[in-house]
Amino acid sequence: MSLVCLTDFQARARERLSKSTWDFIDGGADDSFTRDDNIAAFKRIRLRPRFLKDVSKVDTRTTIQGKEISAPICIAPMGFHCLAWPDGEMSTARAAQAAGICYITSTYASCTLENIVTAAPSGLRWFQLYVQPDRQLTKQLIQRAESLGFKALVITVDVPIVGNRRHDIRNKLDLKMNLLLKDLQSPKERDSIPHLQMSAIDPSICWNDLSWFQSITQLPIILKGILTKEDAELAIDALTEVVTAVQGKLEVYLDGGIRTGNDVLKALALGAKCVFVGRPILWGLACEGEHGVQEVLNILKKELHTSMTLTGCRSVAEITQDLVQFPRL
Repeated sequence: MSLVCLTDFQARARERLSKSTWDFIDGGADDSFTRDDNIAAFKRIRLRPRFLKDVSKVDTRTTIQGKEISAPICIAPMGFHCLAWPDGEMSTARAAQAAGICYITSTYASCTLENIVTAAPSGLRWFQLYVQPDRQLTKQLIQRAESLGFKALVITVDVPIVGNRRHDIRNKLDLKMNLLLKDLQSPKERDSIPHLQMSAIDPSICWNDLSWFQSITQLPIILKGILTKEDAELAIDALTEVVTAVQGKLEVYLDGGIRTGNDVLKALALGAKCVFVGRPILWGLACEGEHGVQEVLNILKKELHTSMTLTGCRSVAEITQDLVQFPRL
């Protein structure tokens, strides 16, 4: 059966992966309310299409941090890609390079940063950081990524501790028995320790620490996970408030809940500069490796192109907030 949408890839990946691996990729923390509501939030938004506009040419290109990408659809940071496909993050990086979009590499990548760069030397890469309690190790990670040509530092700020992932606890998932997190080891440890437990995340990080990060890198710093207290459970609602607050001074990105090109259009209309896709990338990887990731990205691009055409948007710049409306309660 042909895989024509992201839910097709989801179903195929579930068939191919072990239960514990599928639960790890698909699961969320506690009752997974935020995961499910992020998806449902896009369905609540309605579009207000404009017609009788010349849409014979529609351009999905845009820029992020001054770099051009083929579409405002990039790859969110996720760890342990080798659970889904043997080449793991190397296959993901090659797919992103071929698609002309950005790939954010996770601190918990199952391939080394060096191998990922070698696999896709001309790809646009950002590095996602879970701040480590050992600040020297944190500094080494950042400077290593910068020296390897990563173009931005993405600091995750909404995970002071790892969430309560019930499925993983029930499955007794032990990632350190499956993967070697080489990027979280010193050079000596990389050669001497066969397995490394997932390192702790520093829960003490606060706003005052940002000046320290700025002092040790020339990379632009992106804060991942900024939400208002009131809207933390609804990422799509938080997007509107965050965009209003920054008043165009900063680029705002969204990840979470993107399943169609229509969702991408809605996120851009609400003010996101670009969206980052997570689980669907791993679905594609599990199905067909690098080619599967490319297919997932191509489907989203084609759907976005169609949605832009049907709403009268000839370029990403023409996607504005007057395209969307929320239904009355």
